[in-house]
Amino acid sequence: MAERKGRQLPRRWVVSAITMSLAGVATAAFGATRDRGDDETGPSHDSSPTIPIPTTPAVDRIDQARTRIKAYVQRYDGHLAVAALDRQGTAVVTVGTKRFETASIVKVNILAALLLRQKPQGKALSSDTRRLAEAMIVSSDNDAAVALWQKIEGVRGLTAANRALGLPETRPNVHWGLTTTTAADQLRLLTALTSPTGPLTPQDRAFIMGLMKKVIPEQRWGVTAAREPGTPAAYVKNGWDTVDVDGGRWLVNSIGRIVDARHD
Repeated sequence: MAERKGRQLPRRWVVSAITMSLAGVATAAFGATRDRGDDETGPSHDSSPTIPIPTTPAVDRIDQARTRIKAYVQRYDGHLAVAALDRQGTAVVTVGTKRFETASIVKVNILAALLLRQKPQGKALSSDTRRLAEAMIVSSDNDAAVALWQKIEGVRGLTAANRALGLPETRPNVHWGLTTTTAADQLRLLTALTSPTGPLTPQDRAFIMGLMKKVIPEQRWGVTAAREPGTPAAYVKNGWDTVDVDGGRWLVNSIGRIVDARHD
C-alpha cells in the first residue's frame, strides 16, 4: 500500500495471477500496471538503462521463458516487467524495463536502510523498533512504515542505503509508496539481501528474510505462485495501489525468494 499524506487505504485489492514456467528460475521481482494503449515490453520514455546482471547464456530455458513472458504481455492491455534469478545456477531472465511505483514493496528497502544505519553495523534493533519492522513487513502496516521512514531520514536515508545496495534505478519519493523502481533493481535488492558478499551482516539478512517468510496468508500471493508443492521456504513482500494518473486502475508488485532442494 502506498502511503499518501497519511491516508489509510481500504483492505481490498485486485490480484492478476500469472503462472509462468521458469523451470527453476526462482528469486524474482515482478511489477505490473493496468495501462492504456501501450503494451510494449521495451524501454519506455521514463525508464533508465538497466545495468546488466551477470548470466550464463548457455541455458536454453532462459530464452524460452523470456519468449513466453513477452507473449503474455502482448496479449493484455497493460505494462509488465519481470526479473528472475536462480542463485544456484546463475541463470537470469529479465523482461521489461519500465519504471513502476513501488507501493509497499519499498518497505523491504526501508528495513534494509534501517539496518545499514545501525552503529556498529549488525547491532540489534530495540524491541520497539523490531515490533515496527515486523508490523511493516508481516502485515504491511503503513503506520509502522511511516515511523521507520522517519527513523531513516526519509529520502536522504533511502538514497544513501541504495548506493550501498547497488540500486541505480530506484528513485525515492517523499511519499515513500510513490518511490519508483524497476524489476531489475528489485532483483539487485534481493541479491544484496541474500548474498554473503552484500552490505548487510548475516544476522540482518536473516532478520529480513525471516519477516518475509512470516507475511500473513492473505498477502502471500505473487512470486509465491512459482512455488512447487512442499517447498519449505518462500519469502515474499507485495505492494498494491490504485494509480491516479491511470484513472484509478491497479498497480501490483511482488518480490520474493523461493528455496527448494534444487533451486534458490
